This record gives sequence, C-alpha cells and structure tokens, in this order.
Amino acid sequence: MATTNKIITRQYAGFRGVDFTNGLVSRYRSPDSINMWKNYLDDDCIQTRPGMELIGEFDGEIFGLFFYKLNNTTHVLVHSGNKLYKWNNFPSRPVQTTLLASNMALMKSNYFVFDDILFIMDGVNYYEYDGTNLTSVVGTIPMTTYVMTPQGQTDLDEGLDTDKMFQPLNCLTGVQQNQYEGDGTSVDYVLANKGLDANYSVFATVDNVRIEEGSGLTVNRNDGIVTFSTAPTSGARVIIQFSKTESGMRDRILNCRIVKEFDNRIFFSGNPDYPNGVFYCEASDPRYIRENAWVSIGLDLAPVKAVIPGNNALWVVKDTYQNSASVYYMTRSVENGTDIYPSNPGNIALGCISTGINFNDDIVFFSKLGLEGFASTSLYSEQVLQHRSNMIDSKMVNETHYDKVRLAEWSGYLLCVIDSHVYLADKRQKFLENTDVGYEWFYWELPVKEVAVEETTTKYPINDVFEFRGKLYFSNAYGQVYQLKGTTDNGEDINSYWTTCKDDFDAPSYTKTTSKKGGVLSLKKMDNDEIEITSILDGEEKKTKEVVDTKGYCVYKVKNKKFKEIQFKIGSDKPFGLFNMTIQGFIAGYVKRWFKWLWV
Repeated sequence: MATTNKIITRQYAGFRGVDFTNGLVSRYRSPDSINMWKNYLDDDCIQTRPGMELIGEFDGEIFGLFFYKLNNTTHVLVHSGNKLYKWNNFPSRPVQTTLLASNMALMKSNYFVFDDILFIMDGVNYYEYDGTNLTSVVGTIPMTTYVMTPQGQTDLDEGLDTDKMFQPLNCLTGVQQNQYEGDGTSVDYVLANKGLDANYSVFATVDNVRIEEGSGLTVNRNDGIVTFSTAPTSGARVIIQFSKTESGMRDRILNCRIVKEFDNRIFFSGNPDYPNGVFYCEASDPRYIRENAWVSIGLDLAPVKAVIPGNNALWVVKDTYQNSASVYYMTRSVENGTDIYPSNPGNIALGCISTGINFNDDIVFFSKLGLEGFASTSLYSEQVLQHRSNMIDSKMVNETHYDKVRLAEWSGYLLCVIDSHVYLADKRQKFLENTDVGYEWFYWELPVKEVAVEETTTKYPINDVFEFRGKLYFSNAYGQVYQLKGTTDNGEDINSYWTTCKDDFDAPSYTKTTSKKGGVLSLKKMDNDEIEITSILDGEEKKTKEVVDTKGYCVYKVKNKKFKEIQFKIGSDKPFGLFNMTIQGFIAGYVKRWFKWLWV
C-alpha cells in the first residue's frame, strides 16, 4: 500500500526501442520517439540518427542505384527517369555523368553481379555492363539438335525420335544451331524449324569452315531447308545456325520485376503475364533460360510478391487468395540428368502484400498485418508464422504506401522505408510475446523535398534506399540522391527526441510530486547545450528545461505537483545521446475526482 510522502526513485534506462501499441509501455521503451537509434559500434546509448547529405541531382525520378566493383574500381550507375547514367565522379558534386541508355522503363529496376558483369533489369530491358560498355543481353545460343542426317533424322535414339533435343530453346533468343553429319551426296539439309526469321542471315560451319548465306548456301525459310552449293563430305561435322523467334518468349524474362540469385543461378519472377511463374537460368549462365526452366507456383490468381533465398531453399511468397497456400519453397533435384526446381507448399496461408527479405537468416515478409517471420525454416517443419513488428504495427500498416515498402540491411538493422518514414528493425534485441518472437524498433522521419510552382506545392518524399559496403543512400522522385552522413539534413537541423512511458510510480490511486533535487540525466558528450527536458503531466506538457551534455551528465531541477501520471520528453534540434534518466518524487495524496450523481 502506498504511503504519502514516501520518496520514490525512478530510473529509465536500458532503452530498447519504440512502442506504438497505445497500451502499457515498458520503462525501457518509448511511446513517442523520432529520429533516435542505437549505434552498436558507438556508445551503448540511444542517440540522434545521422544526417542526410545531398550528393547528387538528376533530371528524373530515381528508379535504381547500382554499385559495381571491378579491378578495385567502383562503378556507380543511376537509373533516372528513362535514362541510365554512369556517375563518373561519385559521390562528388556537381555530378559528372555519361549517358548509357535513354530507353529505360519508368519503374523500379533491379541488378545483380555475375562473373564480374553487372546485369540490370527494369521490367522491359535486360542489360549487361562490363565497366565500359552497356549492351542488351544476347542469349546463349543452344544446340537444339545433334548428329542428324541431312534429312533431319538421327540414329542415336534407334528411330524413336526424329528430332531429338540436345539443348532446349533459350527464352532470350530465337537463334539456335542444328548439328548434322554429312553423307557426301546430300546438298539439302532439313532444319528442326520452319518459318525462319527473315532478318537473320543463316550460316553454316563444315568442319569449322564457315559458309555464309548467299555465298555457298541458300535458304528456304518457309520450309526450313538449307541448300549447299557443294555437298559436305561424308562424315563432315555440319553445324547450321539460324533464328526462329517464338512470340513472347523473350518477354517472359524481360518483363520480370523480381530477380534473385540462388544455387549459382538467377531466378526471375514478377512478370504480370505470368503472375505465379518463377523462371531460372542455367547454372553459371544468366544469358540462358531454357524454355521449360520455369515453375508455376500455386494459383495464378495470387501473384508472386517476394522470392527469398535462405536455408538451402528458395522461398516464394505470394499474395493472399482465399485459403490457398501463400508460402512455397524450391530446392534442386535432378530429372533425366537435368537440374529442376519443383515447388513445395508450406503450411501458411497469410499472404504477402509487398516484399520480403532474408534478414540475417530470418526469412521475413510483409503481410497486411505487419512483418511476419517463420518459427522455423526447416523444410519439414510446420513453418508457423511469428509476428515481428508488434511494436510498430499501429503506425506502419496504416502508412499510405505500405504496399510499396523498400528494404535495406545496414549496420545490423533492417530499414523499412515508406515514403520518408523509416522503421528500423533491430534483431539483436528480441522479445517473446505470447508465441511471437518480435523485434525491437526505432522510427525516423527523413526530409521531404518540396517544390513550389505558383500556388501549388509538390512534395517528393524519399522513395528508395540502397546500401553499399556499409554506406547508406536514399533517393526521391525529384531525382535527388542523399547519403546518410553528417549531423544535419543537408544543413537543416534534425529534430530528435525520446519520450518516456506514462509512469504512475506504481501508485495509480495517488497523486505524486517530483522533488526539485534528485533529477539526473546521463548523456553522451556531444557538446550540445540545447537539450530540452519537457514534463508531461497527465497528458499535458507543463515545463521545459534546457540542459547541457558537456560533463556527460547533468542535474536538472523540475518541480511537478499533484499529477497522476508523468512522462518526460528529452529532445533537441542538435545531436544528443541518452544513457539513462533518474527522477525522484513522493506520494502526495489520494487522487480526487468529483462526480455528479444522477438519481432516477
């Protein structure tokens, strides 16, 4: 039982993150904080986030920022509007660029590096860049038949098949090769295809001697017959190269918006025409995607939203449709000597609304309820979902563009960027709530570019985030690129604060009064003399006190009387760090409330 005039010492310490649940908040969390975080490479305190320094401006919305290191030289390419630039003096301003392409799609692009080559996909184009030249990816040419007679037959399968496939067609190209063995008399060679492409010049090699169309051979494209001027000798190795384009085949891959590397292959998905399709290339060759190298994942009414490598499997997460499975996994198996990747459904129906990622070996994705993870990623487990974002759901899932969240891993955090709002997931600090293993979170607000034209102001919030070798970059639709560094937002002060929980000193029926003495703030030395302490009494801000951090601590004198609950808001427009806060007070008396009774 509380006793009046009893001295109470309360310390707020061991800060872990925010709690936006609007419920009972622990003393080590904050129900209202902005632009604070814990830098694990620095002091063990919460402190103001780094600043945003403008390092580049381009003439269109930033859809991609690509980093490519070759021979100790870092190349930076920028997808801005419908153009692709090489940023020659990255990260210096003013920007010096080389225009590489001017037909880029106006949508978010993806990239990957394979065999020291940078590959870029934007949902329409598929480019490769070697550090000097940008070219459209030309598909690897398959040998689709082999050791055929000039009449287009083969003896190797004992007559069961007349056109045995050696390599399947490549989705990226209609060009292919047929291989024959000359008989010394035949001049007509029947190809595996009819209706050849008119704009491709057919040629042949006979025992490695090249023979061009119109100079040693002619072509009947309709019937698919090549006629040599002189019959190849008996036993000669004859290879004929031609092109037969199948409509829509190349677009299967080019129209994909999801690109992931797994098992030494590239997997492609997110094609609106194949909403549940996942395509994959040959081992070590992102230029060759067999026409039959794809898997249909579940129902096409639920499109694939995320493809996530992890735990020796490729996890495919789909949108929700009725109660059908939304999570599948793919692993490699062998069928008739060919690697295939069949899909297997998991025991999860809650779908993905935007994207997902492998966050330090935790497979997570965004559902309509928040960030979800698996209780286990064992391929043979029940794979029960666990909720990771309990502390910030009430704010995050109500963001206008929650379905367009952008992700980056940086400094041990998962940054979830929605417009200019950033939610930082801290996996190093976990907690158990019911059966969920949640993350701790911090919350930032980044600057919004505003452009005034006559009487209209247009806002351009941050729209994407990119990480490269421990450095973090942000972009917006105005064409600006920022780097996370410094102590200001491009010269503008950063407002940051931490608010303690509502504290009734464990005596909810009594009023309290703080002591003028006994208040101590433990601070990181950052030479800040503009740190403000605001008392919030029963929801109403009462007093503000300015303190300094030059000693690493300060004694503050705040007298607050007859409150039921108290909070403190510690903030500044200059960088500061907070280790803990101590306050002393005493129980004053019972809470008094007058009631007007209505007698009936």
